[in-house]
Amino acid sequence: MIRLVVRKRAKSLGWGALVVYLCALALALFICGVLLRLSGRPGLGGLAILFQGAFGQSYSLLDDLVKAIPIFLCSLGVALSFRMQIWNIGAEGQFALGAVGATFVALSLPGLPWPVLLPLMFLAAMLAGGLWGLIPAALRLRLGVNEIISSLMLNYVGILVLDYLVFGVWKDPASFGFPMTAEFGPGGQIARMGPTLGLNLGKLHWGLLACPLAGVAYGVFLSRTRLGFELAACGEGERVARYAQLPYGFLVLLVLGAGGALAGLAGSIECSATLGRLQPTVMVGYGYTAIVVAWLARLKPWPIAFTSFLLASLRVGVEVLELKLQIPAAFGQIMEGGILLCVIAGQFFLDYTVSLRRPEAPVAPVASGASCAPGVKEAA
Repeated sequence: MIRLVVRKRAKSLGWGALVVYLCALALALFICGVLLRLSGRPGLGGLAILFQGAFGQSYSLLDDLVKAIPIFLCSLGVALSFRMQIWNIGAEGQFALGAVGATFVALSLPGLPWPVLLPLMFLAAMLAGGLWGLIPAALRLRLGVNEIISSLMLNYVGILVLDYLVFGVWKDPASFGFPMTAEFGPGGQIARMGPTLGLNLGKLHWGLLACPLAGVAYGVFLSRTRLGFELAACGEGERVARYAQLPYGFLVLLVLGAGGALAGLAGSIECSATLGRLQPTVMVGYGYTAIVVAWLARLKPWPIAFTSFLLASLRVGVEVLELKLQIPAAFGQIMEGGILLCVIAGQFFLDYTVSLRRPEAPVAPVASGASCAPGVKEAA
């Protein structure tokens, strides 16, 4: 009987990882094509529209970059805690609280110039997101509450806080009943790049600069600071960290607070640069996508940047597909989820090998005193 043998790889695949990802992506696209065909739309034609919408035009690439900014910042925050085996699932709620904090400053101080107002908005957003991230940290350290459950539940609370404000006390009287705040003043909106260095960058905004700054800070902190090395050591487990007398409790507070601050910064940039106000449509699942990005990129900053761009491109392509083929938004989410599942499943083959093996035939024991085969001498 043939057996399926699964073994852990002795060494990494290197460039073979790219082949695994490409095969997983090809399988996902094949499944998406089949789903499109079953729904009465052209399979290959639909995939062509998906790629054309994501990468076919310069404005598509710019739209990809705009959507990649909040995904990248949230992913860095999530990856920081994952390195310590602290499972922060609350980036979505921290993103919402960051948007709320930035909006509070923008509405309270509308007359300030942008060199003063924007830093205050970013500071308030990082403070709000960081404090929201500290709640599951405190619950874990003081009461032993699992941070997966607490951070996940706080997502819903954070989103409901945002909804309460835009449907209530912050609702713009001139919005014709739509749930949104008044538009931020000129000093509270991040400017778009427009024509820069001879290039027409259109809707791309200066919030993009936060990504390389955060990425460099992330890499330097982990590789060049004592706390970064201690954080990596704590990733071996809480008992190991406490035995080595490392500041485990402080590092838990640090990673969840800093991760929340990065997600909050992403929320402030999104509502300031993309919308120019706060409204419920700012919540499109960037915090949840960040969890997938962090795992696919193996918690490293450059792969996080690349993966953030790819998943943002997928979102843009699916939106174009929904418009051109008139498919429901739910079908687009099914396609997006299917692609993500296939790519995540492909990661299994980066760590393990799978092979088929036939069991070896049993060797009959040689009876005592039996003569050896002809031409074979008996061992002394």
